[in-house]
Amino acid sequence: MNQHREDSEPTAESARTIRVAFWNLQNLFDVESSAIASELDYTPAFGWTRNALQRKIANLAGVINQMFDGTGPDLLGLCEIESEELVAQLLSAVDRDDLRLAKCRSGQTDALDTVLIYSDRIFTSEENINCGHNLFQQFPTRDIFEAHLRLKETDTELVVLVNHWPSRRSDAARTEPYRLTVARQCSQLIDSLVKLPRRDYLELSDNTVALYQLNRLWDRNILLMGDFNDQPWDRSVQEQLHAAFSQQHIRDGIEMLNDSLPSWRSYRHRQVPLFNPMMTLAARPDTGTCFSEQRHLRASLQDQFLLSRGLYLGRSGLRSECSEDGIPAIDIFRPSQMTDKQGRPIPFRVDQLTGYSDHFPIAMELSVEGAE
Repeated sequence: MNQHREDSEPTAESARTIRVAFWNLQNLFDVESSAIASELDYTPAFGWTRNALQRKIANLAGVINQMFDGTGPDLLGLCEIESEELVAQLLSAVDRDDLRLAKCRSGQTDALDTVLIYSDRIFTSEENINCGHNLFQQFPTRDIFEAHLRLKETDTELVVLVNHWPSRRSDAARTEPYRLTVARQCSQLIDSLVKLPRRDYLELSDNTVALYQLNRLWDRNILLMGDFNDQPWDRSVQEQLHAAFSQQHIRDGIEMLNDSLPSWRSYRHRQVPLFNPMMTLAARPDTGTCFSEQRHLRASLQDQFLLSRGLYLGRSGLRSECSEDGIPAIDIFRPSQMTDKQGRPIPFRVDQLTGYSDHFPIAMELSVEGAE
C-alpha cells in the first residue's frame, strides 16, 4: 500500500485552484458474486480473482497519483465501480489522506457505478441532498449521481452530476434512443436545479429583487462529467442537453420584458444552455478518451465535461480555468505506461495482471473567485 502524503494540506495557491478529473475504470467489480458481475463474466471462473482485483486497484491508483503533476485530483468522478468497499480500497492506495466518497441519503441502491470523490480540506458534502438517479434501469445502478458540495473557504456551492449513459457497444444506432431518454431526463434534472417551481415563480413580484433571485438560480455552478457513450456532436448532447461549443449560446441571463418578468410559460420552456469545451480536442487527429471497435478503432470523445453558464462565466464564485481565448483547458491524461504504441489506453488483462482501463481520464481545473 502506498504511504499517504503528510504534506497534502492545500497551499494558498492550490486552495484557489481545484483540480478536477473523471475516469471510467472499466468494470471494477468485487470478486463476490453479483448479478451484474456474472453477466459481464467478472467472476473467479473467468480469472477475476482477489489477486487480479488488488493488482488492478494498485494500477489505477498509480495513475491517479500521477495526475496534475503528481498532486492528484481534488475532485474525482468515477464510473464502472461497483461498491463503497471498492472505493475505500482504491482510496487507501491513493497518496492523499483528504479524499472522501460523497454519499447520499438512505434508500439508494448499493450498486454504485457513478461516484464522486472530493477533498474534505476543500469541500463539504451535503449528504442529505445528494441523490443517485437510476434512469435507464437495465441494471440497479446509478446512471447519474447528483452531488452537492460547498467550498469551506467561501461557502460557494457546486453541483456535480456524474454520468454513465447506456452503452453503444452492441449497436450505436439501435441503442441511441436509450441515451436520448437518459439525456432528456438529465436535462429535466438540470431544469429543476436552475428554475423555480411554478408556484414559487407565480408568487414573485415584478421587480429587480425577483429578477436577481431568478438569475442567481440560473447561474448556479453545475458541472457535468461522465462517460456519455456519445460524442459532443451527437443528438443526446446537443439536442437534449443543449450543450454547445458556443459562447453566444450561454450569454443571456433572465431579463425583464416591458418592465415585467417573463411569463411562466416562457420561463418554463426556456432551454438551459451548457458550454461543451470538449470540441477543442475534436480537431486533433486520433484524439479521444477511448477507441471504438464498431468504428474501426477510431478515437471517440465519449468522456466529457459540460459546464453551466454560471460556472463557465464565473458568476457564482467558481470559474473554469480558460486559455487566453476564453476556452476551458481540457486535458486527456495519457501517461506513457497506460498508452499502447497506437496511442490507445491499455485495458486490464486478467491473464497477465497488467493494464488499467479502456478509457483515458480527462482533467480540468476550476479557479475559486474571491479566495484570499
